[in-house]
Amino acid sequence: MLQSDLSDEFESNELDSLKWYGTNPTWLGRKPSMAHSDNVSLENGKLILSLNKAERPLYPQGYSHDVGWVVGNKSTTYGYFEMRAKLMDAPWVSCFWLYNWWYKDNWRTEIDICENNPGALENRHTLTSNLHVFSAPPEKGDIKELKSFGKNYYIPFELQKEYHVWGLEWNKDVIRWYLDGFMIRESANTYWHQDLHINLNSESNKWLLAFPDDTRLEATYAIDYIRVWKVAAKFTSEK
Repeated sequence: MLQSDLSDEFESNELDSLKWYGTNPTWLGRKPSMAHSDNVSLENGKLILSLNKAERPLYPQGYSHDVGWVVGNKSTTYGYFEMRAKLMDAPWVSCFWLYNWWYKDNWRTEIDICENNPGALENRHTLTSNLHVFSAPPEKGDIKELKSFGKNYYIPFELQKEYHVWGLEWNKDVIRWYLDGFMIRESANTYWHQDLHINLNSESNKWLLAFPDDTRLEATYAIDYIRVWKVAAKFTSEK
């Protein structure tokens, strides 16, 4: 069953505030890129995340650029999450991920569905996915420290050139990642049982060699739709 409160076709003239925050409500972003609502717009049925080098009188120290970032108002546990998008063809990471910024029962976790930085030649064909545990209850002694379970997948074509469909199947037993209907990763669900919010953003990221390039600020990250089904199942849909 499609969850309409978590899904969006982005066909209106402005962002639906009942579904989305127009920036990150709890974090400025990874330096030197800062989330700002000026970089979020809707155009021709697409959510457009852009970036710029802004001159703001009260710019926090260490931040030099603005990026687009939206976060889902509502959180959910389990389901099938799907995005059709054209990633940013510039040295910034295009991201589609799930996260909770609060500590619920001492848990703080994250699931990264898509991370891609075409700006670094060695990463242009690399699609990254991650599972993170940032905090866990004290009795979970085996994961008191940060645990990350990342995997890179080589894509033989350039993801940034066309629209593609990313999917995540998440249930109490297993987590599976999809690209254009093909499963590219599967992992047992050992820790990820918390309500998470959808995040869509671009950002700098030193680990993925994504650093600002002021000659390529015209690039955008275009999202055609976000669709979430409550029952975990494999879907690939076209608009």
